[in-house]
This record gives sequence, C-alpha cells and structure tokens, in this order.
Amino acid sequence: MDTASLRLFVLAAEKLNISAAGRDLGLAPAVAGAHLAKLEKAIGADLLHRTTRKVSLSLEGAEFLPFAREILAQEDAARAALGKGHASPRGTLRFTAPSTFAQLYIAPILPEFLQRYPDLTLDLRLSDSVFDLIEGSFDLAIRNSALEDSSLKGRKLADDTRILCASPSYLKEHGTPTHPRDLAQHQLIAFKNQTARPLIGPDGQKDVFDPSAAACRLVLDDGLTQKLATIAGAGISMNSLWSVGTELASGDLVQILSDYEVADKTVLWLVYPKSNVLSPKVRVFMDFLIENVVRAARWGRL
Repeated sequence: MDTASLRLFVLAAEKLNISAAGRDLGLAPAVAGAHLAKLEKAIGADLLHRTTRKVSLSLEGAEFLPFAREILAQEDAARAALGKGHASPRGTLRFTAPSTFAQLYIAPILPEFLQRYPDLTLDLRLSDSVFDLIEGSFDLAIRNSALEDSSLKGRKLADDTRILCASPSYLKEHGTPTHPRDLAQHQLIAFKNQTARPLIGPDGQKDVFDPSAAACRLVLDDGLTQKLATIAGAGISMNSLWSVGTELASGDLVQILSDYEVADKTVLWLVYPKSNVLSPKVRVFMDFLIENVVRAARWGRL
C-alpha cells in the first residue's frame, strides 16, 4: 500500500471528485482512476462508489478514511522531523468549533492564516452541537467542556468564565435578583441539556443556577441566539464572558449576582484525536489560534 495512492484517496474523498483529486496531484483522470482501483484491490474493498454523475464514499471507505489520514500524518511528521518534505504545511485541515465563538474570534483572523499558509485549505464545521472527532474525521476542535473522552488529547486555549446577565429592560420590569434563591421567581433562559451550575458566594457559601427549578420557558441550542434573546429581554441567562463582554461594556446587558462565581471551572480546549500524530498543519493552526484568539478575547472577570 503506497502513500501516494492513500493521498489520492483522501483527496478524492474530500472533493468527491476523482479527476479533480488527480489533477491536484498531477495525475491524468485515467491514471488517478487506475491508482484508486489498485488501492481498492490491495485493501479488498470498494472505497468509493462511482457513477457517471457523482462519486460518494462507501461504508468501507468512510471507515478507512481516518486511518488513511493517520498514515499520511505519520509520513508528514516523519519527513518534517528529518527536515524533509514540504517547506510549508499543506493539505486540508478539518476543524470544528462552537459557532458563536467562531463568529466572534475565528472568522476575523482566517484571512491572515490563509495568507500565511497558502497551501492549506480549511474545512470548518461550526455548530454549538458537538461533533464526534473520530467519526467525523476531524483534525482539531474547540471544546468548552471538561475533557473526559480518553480518546482525545487537549491543549488549553483559555479559561471560560461564565456569568449571569439580563437586559436593563428585563430588570426594570422584573427587578434585580440579589441572591440565587431569587432566581426561582424569574424567567430563565437555558441552553440545551444545561445542568445545574454551582455558585460560590462572597463568603464561600454554596448555591446553584438551575433553570429547571424556575420558570424556564425558553431552551436554546445556539449561543448567539441565547445572547440575542437575553438582550431582547426574554430573561436571565448564563453566558461565557467572551460572548457578552462587548454588550456588558455597552450597557446592552447587565451582570447580575456579580458576587457569585460560577464555580465549574470551564476551560476552552483545543482537542484532537489521541491516536493522531500532531501533523504540521494541525500544529501551525493550534499555534495560530493560541497566538491570536487569546489576545483578542476578553477572558478575565469584569
């Protein structure tokens, strides 16, 4: 099994176009097709379904794809360790991140990254729903929850401070809570699957923010929508400081229960599959995010 054929397969799987993948590697369409047929014979399975109109991954091809990427990453890392291979990282990097975070802090810096690394293509999946890195063949992800999956490795990007906030109009109509127990009398906005979050008071007393224990008529699965609903006066919500820092500064939102710390110690992680070699393309993107994102965001407490 030669790595040139594996590289062709990975590229064809990403483009769903064998001829286009072949052209990128300097191969005529007929030659590219022959190489893939030879690889499939060596594997003993059809990796791609071909018709006259389209190409699609077979079930076996989808299962084989992450292993093919891993072999290529190993080869690239080995060449880089010997000072050989490409002078600049190249290929396609599959990356997933929470959509709200990406809109605020990643999208604005992408032109600089693409200019710095002209041979890299970014394939981004931006959603507040969590994708499986292994099944989705992702190279890298940002996660803002505890790193509990033993199949993943992580590098801390930043602390993820959470606060409670509401709009001035909501507080004018409903009053401002002065103790966590007051939340039971308020309208709370909850993120999907949100569990009770521990609160620590100024004297160390323990309490909770628990949307299920109050009037929670709005449950959302998108961080930006949650923020906009809070600004519009729909209720009290818990948000990351990096998400609402601008609105707090402008007065569109007001922090409440500021003496109480959300004590779940949430962290923003850059995570990648544990089995993967940290390839040059992943390493440069991680370093770029750490260099630029942390500098741009408001991470500390107000």
